[in-house]
Amino acid sequence: MLNGKPGVSDATRQSVLSALDVLGYERPTQLRGERARLVGLVLPELQNPIFPAFAEVIGGALAQQGLTPVLCTQTKGGVSEADYVELLLQQQVSGVVFAGGLFAQADAPHDHYRLLAERNIPVVLINASITDLDFPCIACDDAVAVEQSWRHLVSLGHERIGLVLGPSDHIPSRRKLAAAREAAQALHSELPEEFVERAIFSLEGGQAATSRLLERGVTGIICASDPLALGAIRAARRRGHHVPRDISVVGYDDSAFMTCTEPPLTTVRQPIEAMGRAAVDLLCAQIQGTEVPHGELLFEPELVVRGSTAQASAK
Repeated sequence: MLNGKPGVSDATRQSVLSALDVLGYERPTQLRGERARLVGLVLPELQNPIFPAFAEVIGGALAQQGLTPVLCTQTKGGVSEADYVELLLQQQVSGVVFAGGLFAQADAPHDHYRLLAERNIPVVLINASITDLDFPCIACDDAVAVEQSWRHLVSLGHERIGLVLGPSDHIPSRRKLAAAREAAQALHSELPEEFVERAIFSLEGGQAATSRLLERGVTGIICASDPLALGAIRAARRRGHHVPRDISVVGYDDSAFMTCTEPPLTTVRQPIEAMGRAAVDLLCAQIQGTEVPHGELLFEPELVVRGSTAQASAK
């Protein structure tokens, strides 16, 4: 790849070389017989602040172990996750960390993950995964996150609670939906199908999905990410509603600057520092030849109540 090996397009090779340049690392001059001290860090995007936060923690923890992260970020029309995996394999990386990605989407292609397994490359996944990938996985407990959010809104008197989730094949969103149904049943409230909306993970996606929910009379909205929640607040305002007096909104992640929004966002915090360090510990153990459990390690989320939720208004 980086040493001019045929079969890799110039555009793809330049994308990875540019990533090395941006991170300030020397371009490898030749491949060695032993694995490089490089670790691929594959992210689905950088627009959601949660992913740069993960990159900072994981990159710092890798550096402490004498490993160099190579940031691989997907962009629309750019290098695909499978392309990045091929390039990282040719560079003989010591391992790969996926912080979100296609492994969390049931209908996405997964052959590149199986290729890593066949080559015995150490891999750690961060986020809930499809069931048939045999890698160690670090995840925040989606069920607990939704239960906390649901109980919070019910305690404020909300009876018509809606969900803004990711696509239907998105595993964390599936878990959130199942948890919401259980919470609704346990608390003797309801979650009709028309109160569940799907969206792409963006502010605009959250705005469009919330507009549909508001037409159906919801007063509380639980979102699967902070950008979705910010879109929900925008949708409420565009329709003349006040947040939180008329509509309460709960996010998920507690990513950067959520204290600086207006109103400050009530959200569920993922323990980014602990999750990122655990991922690196699992990866380094594999690199050193230690057997690690290939199950899922669940981390506890924490509801952070701020200014986007309030008592349901009397009708």
